[in-house]
Amino acid sequence: MPRTTAHRTALVTALVTPLLLPLWAAAPAGAHGAPTDPVSRVVACSPEGGDRAGSAACRAAVAANGAPFTEWDNLRVADVAGRDRQRIPDGHLCSGGLPAYRGLDLARTDWPATRVGPGGALPMTYVSTIPHTGTFRMYLTEPGYDPAKPLTWADLPEEPFAEVTDPALTDGAHRFRVTLPSDRTGRHVLYTVWENSSTPDTYYSCSDVVFPEREKPAEPAGESPARPARESAAPPSPSPRPSTASTPTPRTATTAAAHTTAAAPSGPSAPLLAGGAATVLVLTGGVALALRLRRR
Repeated sequence: MPRTTAHRTALVTALVTPLLLPLWAAAPAGAHGAPTDPVSRVVACSPEGGDRAGSAACRAAVAANGAPFTEWDNLRVADVAGRDRQRIPDGHLCSGGLPAYRGLDLARTDWPATRVGPGGALPMTYVSTIPHTGTFRMYLTEPGYDPAKPLTWADLPEEPFAEVTDPALTDGAHRFRVTLPSDRTGRHVLYTVWENSSTPDTYYSCSDVVFPEREKPAEPAGESPARPARESAAPPSPSPRPSTASTPTPRTATTAAAHTTAAAPSGPSAPLLAGGAATVLVLTGGVALALRLRRR
């Protein structure tokens, strides 16, 4: 069987069987592999990427690249030997620093992406059109990653969150599961490094993933948002003034009592004064009567 036909058979078997991507065309001779789930940028934007290839991000990537990504499974750099951070420059991680893939390095927030869950198991599929042995190292951009800026090594942790060596090659693809970190939200990049042990090559790829946004705490039932202090702090109401008609104040009561005492004396002195006045009147009348009788 010719090599190109063998590549076509391996690719169709790996992708059509699990219903991952409609990659129908044959890979070029000498190609080796790339992630298809979560879909990598190079696969999504290749001529075999289906609807994803028509996305705005992929169209911009091809335009910046100056050529289509026909060799989607040949993004490899020789003789790296684990010195990824020294060999691959910042801002060129997705292209591996290769000019033929420079369109993959565009800083955009609309790359075709796969939705994932924090802390969950992620099944990965890495199509291999030519079998190789080696170790897969998976990195995930740090919390706070900004997809609108070029990807740099500072956006990735020093150590991979998962590492798999020589997973089985079945139906033209390596399939394995990894556990995602639990502290990510929003859009991130899953950066996969496949360091071959059967060749001097290392493969690089960017797969865009989206985690659910963190939910905002709900307001307790029956409570309304706090109002500004100047609105909620109403001035205290003045205390009602007692009615002088019904309840006189102590001063009013004293004055009234004084008036009552002046108008109508009371107590033991009142009868005494009245009796004295009567006595004076009787004596005065008697003297006047005696004087009249003597004149006669």
